[in-house]
Amino acid sequence: MKLKKLLLTIVIAAAAAGIAYYVVLRYQQAEEAKHPKFYSGNGRIEATEVYVSSKLAGRIDKVLVKEGDLVRTGQVLVEMQTNTLRAERDATIAQIKVSEGELAMAEATVKQKESALTGAEQEFKRQSELIGKDATSRQHYDNAETAYKSAQANLEYAKANVIAAQGKVEAEKADLKRIEADIADSTLVATRDGRIQYLLAHEGEVLGVGGRAMNLVDLTDVYMTFFLPTAIAGRLKLGSEVKLVLDAAPEYPINAKVTFIDPVAQFTPKSVETQSEREKMMFRIKAHIAPELLKQYIDFVKTGLPGVAYVKLDPAADWKDAPLPKAK
Repeated sequence: MKLKKLLLTIVIAAAAAGIAYYVVLRYQQAEEAKHPKFYSGNGRIEATEVYVSSKLAGRIDKVLVKEGDLVRTGQVLVEMQTNTLRAERDATIAQIKVSEGELAMAEATVKQKESALTGAEQEFKRQSELIGKDATSRQHYDNAETAYKSAQANLEYAKANVIAAQGKVEAEKADLKRIEADIADSTLVATRDGRIQYLLAHEGEVLGVGGRAMNLVDLTDVYMTFFLPTAIAGRLKLGSEVKLVLDAAPEYPINAKVTFIDPVAQFTPKSVETQSEREKMMFRIKAHIAPELLKQYIDFVKTGLPGVAYVKLDPAADWKDAPLPKAK
């Protein structure tokens, strides 16, 4: 009888301990649910798109890439026809040579007029001394004075011609620089590493000013856009660590950082969440992949891939405890 009571007491104690453990576990789980260390949201890999456009109106001479090509910064993509510009450049160069010759003649004239002024000045001084001694006539003195003033005027006129000739040469050289810049701008180059997505114009077609020849996906500016509920987004900070897990390669989490948190909440797009989630107000988040990592694997970078973004809400948390897919 005593043994049965003892066994019953043990069973009751064990049951009580189990219930207590269950209660504590459920409490801990509830607290973790209120303050999770990690959270996830669905999204897709996106990248900045850049249009390659012509600065000047003109006809396309050559398109040197095709859709899907990986291009590097500075690589030539399109060459526009430059026949007219090159003819203008040659004509301007020839005109500059003529104008420089005119400038040289104007400068030589100044030297000539300076010499004439020196002679006229000396004669005027001599006549001034003689007139004071009544050793020359008034007519000779007046003639010397007139010649001196005329030489001064002639020198000033010659100097003005030099300034005008210099201005003409400088204006023509500036025009030459403009033409050369237009020729350079007629070669459309990649301004960043990326992949050609669409060709919007082809050889022989005429583009207007700012006409688009193609669009380029910037593979150095790649990110995932995803949505988080208000309670979670409120705890998120710019620079928070993120792991991007793509459906195509779940065994290779990609390091990223939060670079944008939308200041205004919105209803989640239907394509992203379930009906129950759409009823909540969500915040749009962007997490960028480090450019140096992208450059290292640029041949494999693709946009549009779906996946999941896991964000670290507690800076002290360890990624080992994150609910990431396990490597197979």
